[in-house]
Amino acid sequence: MKRSGTADLPLHYGHVPLWLAERMGKLGLAITEEIISHKGKNEFLSRLSNPFWFQSLGAVMGMDWHSSGITTSVMGALKRSINPHAKEFGICICGGKGKLSRQTPMELMRFADLNGLNAAEMVRSSKLTAKVDNTAIQDGFQLYQHNFIVSDEGEWTVVQQGMSDVNNTARRYHWHSEGFDSFTEEPHTFIYGQNKGQILNLTDKAARPLKDAMLQIISEEPQKIITEINHLILPGHHEVKPEDVNLKRLGTLLWLAQDQQIEQFEELLLLQGVGPRTLQSLALVSEVIHGSPSRFQDPARFSFAHGGKDGHPFPVPVHVYDDTIETLQNAIQRSKMGNSDKQQAIKSLFQISSRMEENFTPNNNFEQVVEKERSESWKYGGRTVFGKAKPPVASQLNLFEDGL
Repeated sequence: MKRSGTADLPLHYGHVPLWLAERMGKLGLAITEEIISHKGKNEFLSRLSNPFWFQSLGAVMGMDWHSSGITTSVMGALKRSINPHAKEFGICICGGKGKLSRQTPMELMRFADLNGLNAAEMVRSSKLTAKVDNTAIQDGFQLYQHNFIVSDEGEWTVVQQGMSDVNNTARRYHWHSEGFDSFTEEPHTFIYGQNKGQILNLTDKAARPLKDAMLQIISEEPQKIITEINHLILPGHHEVKPEDVNLKRLGTLLWLAQDQQIEQFEELLLLQGVGPRTLQSLALVSEVIHGSPSRFQDPARFSFAHGGKDGHPFPVPVHVYDDTIETLQNAIQRSKMGNSDKQQAIKSLFQISSRMEENFTPNNNFEQVVEKERSESWKYGGRTVFGKAKPPVASQLNLFEDGL
């Protein structure tokens, strides 16, 4: 068993508007079904345990690419959309934020009983992961959210988040049961994050005398976790900057999405009728579904699929979002009837852009790309929590070069 990573995020407040929440649920369901269909339920759990992939998923779903709100909103959307299909997918999401987290044991026991799992073991694992991150390691973050995602085969992932009132940041902790034997006594080699002063780390070897004394008092064997291997620290600035993304990968994607390029690739013929802007979003969604872990080191890039609810890097293109969902849902339904042509075409988007990267040189006009998206946002039903995007006035109209 491993604690697979952490992520430090600027603390954001506010709510997700209904028009976005509904679409997040639909897109999240389609992405989940595609991953489980192609790679299996345990691969889906593994991806959720990766802080970089999780952040990329939140960005492609239209959340603010770097905020703490991604955790609550993404897990909430996935729980609402996946749990009604728990029997079909073999996956159940338990817990949530605040009082919902306290329902985790009851939800786990219900799912375990239905699938012949050891309910007591599942509940114990849930409680221990929370205790380790909230009590055994006291780093200034108080847990307020706990999600335990379990499969009908007994594999599980934990996504939980704590908040620091001192520096207005949140820290997300990821766990994964892969290779589980027992909770070990080996300490972390390092805990990544900005130094905010002294912390209490009961998983450190130097704390053994203290733990021995505690054992004598409570007569309970303490548990520890092994090395964390991934730590994502996101910046405080809200806007997406060139240094936040891999410009070569983004540039390849934008180049691929142009009308004149589509017909050059046999793999994309089945997606004819999908406009270049929707193709751009589908390519990023395809990467979230089919990409390898190395593809998610710059989560901000995935915000170029559906923008962000606060307008960074640009307003959420509602029409494009709906087209993306419809295309995915159509591909899934055709696959269930034995025709996987559209699924393969969507997968090809990621494969083609990956092949093109080797010889692609970006033009470094990142700001122009962002400005073009913002100026044309009204065409795609652009929307933020502040309202709908409006056409620019005549004096502000400009011609922009496509690509990076």
